[in-house]
Formats: sequence, C-alpha cells, structure tokens
Amino acid sequence: MSTNTNVEVKRNANENSANIVRRFQKRVQEAGILPKVRSLRYNQRELSPLKMKNGKMKKLDGQKEYDRLKKLGKLVEKKRRR
Repeated sequence: MSTNTNVEVKRNANENSANIVRRFQKRVQEAGILPKVRSLRYNQRELSPLKMKNGKMKKLDGQKEYDRLKKLGKLVEKKRRR
C-alpha cells in the first residue's frame, strides 16, 4: 500500500458503543480499505530477469550433478513415505 488510509470516528454526546462501532464499520466500508488489503494479501512481485536466470542455472547445475551421480551409481535411493 502506497498510502495509509486511517479511519477515525469520534464519540458524539450520549452515543452508545454499538453506534460508534456501526459508524466505524460504515466508514471503513466507504473507504474501500478491506478490498485493497485483501487484493494485496497474496500478491508477489515478479522476479527480476537476473534472478530468474540464476534460478534456472542452479536448476540445470543440480540436474547435471544428479545425472553424473546416477551414471556413476552413487545415488542413494530415498525411501518413499506413504
């Protein structure tokens, strides 16, 4: 969120707490804060091209090492869990 949106409700004379909460909820609804926060909740930034390239290189290096160890017969088989 680039800007902070604060919602403030002040108590009027002879106003009970239920009315204050109701007015606060209405202000929050009108401000559109919750939909904005929910939309940002699971957002992830895109990786930079360099970071993607490094990840691919690391994966390829691991695959080469795996193939080399398999060819030499040095792989330890992992037990499969059920």
